Amino acid sequence: MVKFAERLKEARKSRGLKQSDVAEHLKIAVRSYQYYEGGRRRPDYEGLVELADFLGVTTDYLLGRTDRRE
Repeated sequence: MVKFAERLKEARKSRGLKQSDVAEHLKIAVRSYQYYEGGRRRPDYEGLVELADFLGVTTDYLLGRTDRRE
């Protein structure tokens, strides 16, 4: 799932957000979010959808199934 971690980080940075901004939106600890970007953990289905919506990309983009962000 390295592609997920890379795309998650890129999508966050392209929106000018800090890791703490995303973690706060998801109502999770910053460390938990850092694990997502580090490829150590993956969000559950609801978390994935929430991430995609918040970052303005599709779940397929985050998962590496397409290169289209929207």
